[in-house]
Amino acid sequence: MSEKTVLAFDFGLKKIGVAQGNTLLKYAAPLEIIRVPTKQGRFAAIESLIQQWRPDLLVVGLPLTTEGEEQYASGHARRFANQLHGRFGLPVQLVDERGSSMEAQRRIAPNEDDDAMAAAIILERYFDSL
Repeated sequence: MSEKTVLAFDFGLKKIGVAQGNTLLKYAAPLEIIRVPTKQGRFAAIESLIQQWRPDLLVVGLPLTTEGEEQYASGHARRFANQLHGRFGLPVQLVDERGSSMEAQRRIAPNEDDDAMAAAIILERYFDSL
């Protein structure tokens, strides 16, 4: 397998956690949290990250119920993934994000936002599936 750069997203309506990694090392690192209030502004921030990191693939966390069923937020994540693909022409992979925020909270300092770390955990799960 050739090395590929990957950006991962923990999508939320108010903020989006972002992580980066590569398939060779299978290492995921939190990057930032996008807190722009407008859709246009969020996609401008994402475009800037894509220009900076030049990813081969994008990964988006898919929120599922504890039973593995889709829920209301699943539709938002799917729509976001489709918009990423449509705007940037990159392949997008959805990954089960169940429990990623709770795991992220265990890895970070108290009262720190967990969104970027949750994106890194989602990316780790993608790497584990390879």
